[in-house]
Amino acid sequence: MKTTTLKITLFASLLFAIACGEKTKKKNTEEKTAPVATSSLEIEKPQLTFGFIKLTDMAPLAIAKEKGFFEEEGLFVSVEAQSNWKNILDRVIDGQLDGSHMLAGQPIAAGAGFGRQADLVTPFSMDLNGNGITVSNDVWSMMKPNIPTGADGKPVHPIKAETLKPAIKAYNEKGNAFKMGMVFPVSTHNYEIRYWLAADGIHPGMYTKENIQGQVDAEVLLSVTPPPQMPATLEAGTIYGYCVGEPWNQQAVFKGIGVPVVTNYDIWKNNPEKVFVMTKKFVEQYPNTAVAVTKALIRAGKWLDTPGNRSEAVKILSMSQYVGADEVVLANSMTGTFEFEKGDKRSMPDFNVFYRYNATYPFYSDGVWFLTQMRRWGQIPDAKPAEWYGEKIKDIYRPDIWTKAAKILAAEGKIPASDIPETDGYKPATTDFIDGKTYDAKDPIGYINSFKIGNKD
Repeated sequence: MKTTTLKITLFASLLFAIACGEKTKKKNTEEKTAPVATSSLEIEKPQLTFGFIKLTDMAPLAIAKEKGFFEEEGLFVSVEAQSNWKNILDRVIDGQLDGSHMLAGQPIAAGAGFGRQADLVTPFSMDLNGNGITVSNDVWSMMKPNIPTGADGKPVHPIKAETLKPAIKAYNEKGNAFKMGMVFPVSTHNYEIRYWLAADGIHPGMYTKENIQGQVDAEVLLSVTPPPQMPATLEAGTIYGYCVGEPWNQQAVFKGIGVPVVTNYDIWKNNPEKVFVMTKKFVEQYPNTAVAVTKALIRAGKWLDTPGNRSEAVKILSMSQYVGADEVVLANSMTGTFEFEKGDKRSMPDFNVFYRYNATYPFYSDGVWFLTQMRRWGQIPDAKPAEWYGEKIKDIYRPDIWTKAAKILAAEGKIPASDIPETDGYKPATTDFIDGKTYDAKDPIGYINSFKIGNKD
């Protein structure tokens, strides 16, 4: 009897120990997986919806969500793909989106008088570089004989627009206007393809008060095509080339329908690309939330540029709710290479930059460049005094929000304090352009007047 009682007692003790162990194991698992809000900020609006277009440079949004950076700031964020850039602009202005991945030119144009007007601000620059110009196989066959080759027999880069002239002439002689695509009138892509063409004397067309298509006096007709539709539009023969972000240049190579000929790194080394945008009303009504969002995005940029993380980033971006392209296509540019003609894959470690070179800081000088191009091509139809450029951009670019977010991150040990630039918001003058022109953001009029093609003030 005593033996039986002892056995029962031992069995019960064993069951109790197992149950306690399972509870402890479950608790430990929950502690590892449960999001922990570490932000010291009092969040005014924790539930947020952000938009994006299916491009690799939306990566900071995807990473901030998937790696839990938003949740650690006490933010519960939905990230939703949008159909086109106009839709994104309208939905942010109308309050349907709390913020969005956006073309750098969009908040600037909204405040400068071109297109729909609104008070928009950006506290965060999403990336540097990341675009390319691709032409059809037919156009490439006419360009290639004019391009010098290196010792390896491959075309010497960067390829200049001068080599495009025979193709333009051939199409014109057949009675066809030479048509190329870009993603939006105030996109970096529009200004980059215009810069590339005009640097070799090819007129990309002007905007006027009467004609907002941007095709006045054009030798190349530029029109808008949403990024994901670029390869199909090229394949259909509706356009003969385009400027777009990734993965849609590499997709043309992958499908065998076109050849990228130049990247925007070659047009303007380490140029700003996309920004994260909210309304001025939002950041005034929810200032802590705006700082917390910026904190999470800065961390995402840092994670993306930490060696070894890009392969995981490619897997995340390939998910259908984000970019949704094949991993092999995304990896071509995201992992530090870029493929031009099929088989001509070259090392380009700075093709996509998300944190290095102070990539996330919203420099006034970056914004001023967009204003100079809007004036150069007539989107800003009337001359402005030099001081207007700096004053206007300070209403839109908000390095004060970025700096507050970065200083908190540095105090938390999440970024080095040395990663916070000591700056007045202006980068030094640079000649890092395909034509060697000097850009000094503190002399916007001199810069505009330095070009042969475009408005003069």
